[in-house]
Amino acid sequence: MRRRDFVAALGASVSAWPLRVLAQSIPVVGFLNSASPATYRFNADAFREGLAQAGFVEGRNVRIEERWANGDYNALPALAAELVAKGVVAIAATGDVPSARAAQGASTTVPVVFTIGGDPVRFKLVESFNRPGGNLTGIAFVPNQLGAKRVQLLRDVAPKIVRVALLMNPDNLNAGAELADLKEGAAKLGLQPLVQNARTPAEIDAAFAEMALGRADALIAGTDPFLLDRRQQIASLAERNRLPAISFTRQLPIAGLLMSYGPDIGWMYRQAGGYIGRILKGARPAEIPVMQGVRFELVLNIRTARRLGLAVPSAFLASVDEVIE
Repeated sequence: MRRRDFVAALGASVSAWPLRVLAQSIPVVGFLNSASPATYRFNADAFREGLAQAGFVEGRNVRIEERWANGDYNALPALAAELVAKGVVAIAATGDVPSARAAQGASTTVPVVFTIGGDPVRFKLVESFNRPGGNLTGIAFVPNQLGAKRVQLLRDVAPKIVRVALLMNPDNLNAGAELADLKEGAAKLGLQPLVQNARTPAEIDAAFAEMALGRADALIAGTDPFLLDRRQQIASLAERNRLPAISFTRQLPIAGLLMSYGPDIGWMYRQAGGYIGRILKGARPAEIPVMQGVRFELVLNIRTARRLGLAVPSAFLASVDEVIE
């Protein structure tokens, strides 16, 4: 090789070296979710918003590796192990308790930030809300405290209902507690609960067929990422069967359900992004208190109410946080 060619090649390699080092120094964050990217992207976007607000922008000073279980909770442990093997510096374990447990089982050292509907102490994810104590912390709300409220709201808008179908995912670790709360709320109002389980799209179809046979005249869809993931299917079947229905977050009435009452899920994901940002800056999960969702919103799809022939009381409308026209 001629001298000037050698010098040119050496210069090129030296100039390229800092870029390679820079690329290697960008932290990689794992994003684990139990649902599917096709219908849950809005939550992943909210997570990125929170991360950016903390000073970390994807492609600039952080990379994100996504893993989605597509409704198969049994796939989560292997997906979490993949993220750990990739060398992620932290994992956002989103989409409820199974994701958090999968990340917890994959590593005792990689920091994990969860978003769950449930008590993280009860599920042995943390030692306490104020001092988590291990490599996990996150955002939580307790869904079984809201079930009876949803029954009451449904009765307020549809006062003639008698038989209420309760659509639950039995694989959800909170399903038992939430179901007990829903049944108690129904009993206080003299309503007959009809429990239907569904963990696959086909089982959702079968559940609605059973609702028709049981002459259900209203529906409450449980707090579950899979059911949220299948919101278009549930909304379509509820409309076809003329069932006033309520669930836990605004994306369901946006899809066509009558109502939702529950936490702002997008807010939870933004907070999770902020927590990951704190960890990237050096904070330890053991010392970051679990944040509890305290803001709940009531969302009403007024178009669905009209299609169902429901006259929504003006006092009820005044209490609604968002009306979908």
